[in-house]
Amino acid sequence: MTAVKETTRRPLGQFAGRSVAGLFAVAGAGVVFGVLLMLVRFKWAPLYHADHEAAEWFNSLVAGKGPVVTVLKAISDLGGRPVLIWLVTIAVIGLLIRRQSRLAVYLIITGVGGLILDPSLKALVGRLRPVVDVPITHAPGHSFPSGHALGSFVAYGALLLVFLPAMRARWRKPAIAVVAVLVFLIGLTRIALGVHFVSDVLAGWLLGAVWLGITAYAFRLWRRERGRPVPPISEGLEPEAGEEIKPAPAEEHLLEHPRSSVAELVVGWVIVFGALYGFGMFVSYHAKGTFFATLDTEVPQWFAARRTDTLTELSWWWSKFGDTHAILLVSLVFCPIVLAIWRRWRPVLFVVLAMFGELSLFLASARVVERPRPPVENLDGQMPTSSFPSGHIAATICLWSAMAIIVFARTDRWWRWLFVAMAVIMPIGVATSRMYRGMHHPTDFMGAILLSALWISLLYWVVRPNADVTEGNRPAIESEQVHELDDELAKAGRED
Repeated sequence: MTAVKETTRRPLGQFAGRSVAGLFAVAGAGVVFGVLLMLVRFKWAPLYHADHEAAEWFNSLVAGKGPVVTVLKAISDLGGRPVLIWLVTIAVIGLLIRRQSRLAVYLIITGVGGLILDPSLKALVGRLRPVVDVPITHAPGHSFPSGHALGSFVAYGALLLVFLPAMRARWRKPAIAVVAVLVFLIGLTRIALGVHFVSDVLAGWLLGAVWLGITAYAFRLWRRERGRPVPPISEGLEPEAGEEIKPAPAEEHLLEHPRSSVAELVVGWVIVFGALYGFGMFVSYHAKGTFFATLDTEVPQWFAARRTDTLTELSWWWSKFGDTHAILLVSLVFCPIVLAIWRRWRPVLFVVLAMFGELSLFLASARVVERPRPPVENLDGQMPTSSFPSGHIAATICLWSAMAIIVFARTDRWWRWLFVAMAVIMPIGVATSRMYRGMHHPTDFMGAILLSALWISLLYWVVRPNADVTEGNRPAIESEQVHELDDELAKAGRED
């Protein structure tokens, strides 16, 4: 009986001992935040002057330096809502696929709390943004606290706590350091860009530390109340889930013959480029009197003569499906989900190489062919690249074809045909919109098909993206079990 009591007390004693320092730190951060909030709310003169002097100093340091501003904006975007919401959402989906619903609930609660705290406190304090001599960028809403500082601290901190167990022990401290540096740089960019005072960023960090500490403590308390060991926070929230949340098991070689595969891809790239160059030069400068010349003359004119306001707006939206942002967004959603389901890097490598190869082939061939746009009104205005081949169309074909190849071989469910249909519908829609808008000739479309067909075929032969399926790899969750995820999430919510 004594042994049982001792065993019961030991987790409680370990939990209390480990948590006291953390609770004091969280409470201290909360007190400092409260003091800072009051000083800002009542416009304490020393803080007011220090904030404005710092804003002016940073503005004089950064204003007029284009490359520096570009770098600052890129770092700042890593703390913006679109990036953070994408990261947390993809992580939640991946955790649900891996049946780690408790961790998914933790990320949802922590992330939603951060989203609520930012605008509510901004409205409460009502502090205006800095006014500097040379405005660099602008941001909507009030200034205190910094949403980027708060959101990045909460989101990256929560993701770190969840995924620490998936890392090897020697990589955990470097990972913590990287996250700390990233959060610091995001806050610094908000000051340097002139959209926040120093006290705004400090308040965001303090509030983020408080909220992250509260949610982490609540999760650890939940573990203790259910008789689970409570490890040091440096080991993550749920160490026993380490193997399940690893992106993929360690593989000796991502490709069976890495060196020869690289050589094959390089040689193949050169051959594809040569084919594009030959076809592009022919249709651009040597096809007079041929069917290609007639097609390139009559089709743009036919579209231009049938333009209406409704069709022009529709073509604008269809065209956007093939631009860089849309292609990148779809890739950044598809690849993590594939990785979570099938636990293999090779399909992800296939998609990445498909997009990287398409981009490099498009830029190289457009540069050497230098074909002018069709001789009709170009609705998108002056473009930085030439007409042949169409980058929008080629990117759309490569992306959706790569996704269809991966999904079709990995499931026998009816919805795999949706990917096949999208691999046809999306390129046709984008191609039609680009020609309607006067941005491409029909032979530019043909060039995009040539680029995509050759490059995807080469990648399929070299990378073999579905090799693990033939070797018996099974997904982390079968397609008919998807409905179970809702049940697990609801159960985890009740337990918490």
